[in-house]
Amino acid sequence: TEVQTTRVDGNFNWTLVRVYSDAGVAGTGEAYWGSGVTDLVEEAASRIVGENPCDIDRLYTEMVRGLSAQGSIGGAAVTAISGIEMALHDLAGKLLGVPAYQLLGGKYRDEVRVYVDCHAGAHSTEDTAGAYSPEAYADAAAAVAAEGYDALKFDLDTREESDEYSRHLSPDDIAYMESLVAATTERVEADVAFDCHWNYSGDSARRLAAAVEEYDVWWLEDPIPPENHDVQREVTRGTTTTICAGENLYRDHGVRQLIEEQGVDIIQPDMPRVGGMGETVRIAEMADTYYLPMALHNVSTPLGTVAGAHVAAASPNFLAIEYHSRELDWWADVVEEDVMTEGRLDVPDEPGLGVTLDREVVAANLLDGETLFDPAPEA
Repeated sequence: TEVQTTRVDGNFNWTLVRVYSDAGVAGTGEAYWGSGVTDLVEEAASRIVGENPCDIDRLYTEMVRGLSAQGSIGGAAVTAISGIEMALHDLAGKLLGVPAYQLLGGKYRDEVRVYVDCHAGAHSTEDTAGAYSPEAYADAAAAVAAEGYDALKFDLDTREESDEYSRHLSPDDIAYMESLVAATTERVEADVAFDCHWNYSGDSARRLAAAVEEYDVWWLEDPIPPENHDVQREVTRGTTTTICAGENLYRDHGVRQLIEEQGVDIIQPDMPRVGGMGETVRIAEMADTYYLPMALHNVSTPLGTVAGAHVAAASPNFLAIEYHSRELDWWADVVEEDVMTEGRLDVPDEPGLGVTLDREVVAANLLDGETLFDPAPEA
């Protein structure tokens, strides 16, 4: 009957989406943050009001077709549709009395593994002068591992010298990055990945990947810009270091070439950005036909993170989902339920997504000018 949005001022400008029904039930989802997303949610909503909310795939297709002029092959239009699609899974699950993972084909696992984005030493020490030293990285890794996490990720895109626009890494740059990898992986008994944030040329990415082959690198993430799949394929084939990418791609069409040509070792979509829950499972199944595992990039609230857990439960080739808000002490309070324990998310068995927004916490952290969407009808 209606779709509303609310934006929350967290470590990102989180965009929450609520879909209402004439059955007295509402579903809540989350779109990837970004400018213009709420306007596009409103446009997409106009395509589905008056429809059966349990026809999730058809409504998803109708929104993609309806927003073609707004660019629904990628970008913010797909992000907006993703938020509604997630809310439809929550709503349909409640209407049918089943958890969202059942709508996705059922579950392979009862809990899903979490990896913590540790950023870099600068986020973990007051000694800013030495924040990007190997010792600071290793200390940060040890601190996070001591909290019970066995999977971590660190930034690997801070160069001591370079023209950042050239995408070139000098020998000194690579030696410095190798020292960060060595110190971090040798300090902790955990899987440790490193994120390059799409910064390097094909040549520099290959040389960096070769330099860290001797270390226990879980994966090297996004070493080159996301547009050219041919270069991505050659970087992956040129090293024994595991290469992971995919967060900046949209819909199953956007990842098809990477998967079919095995241009990555691990595919990593961002579920509230790539097209939603059903689309992410379709990507996982496509990747599984090439025996490629899937990780989930994730910068969401607990709501979107738990939605990711449902997707992870329904995907046979799932590895781990990201937790990007360790530094935000009220992140877990956004929902009423406890959702994470020692690096694991339990997959809820309650109808829909199985979590409830804490309206007081959300209201206390709204972006300026935002209003909290209406309560769910059952509330």
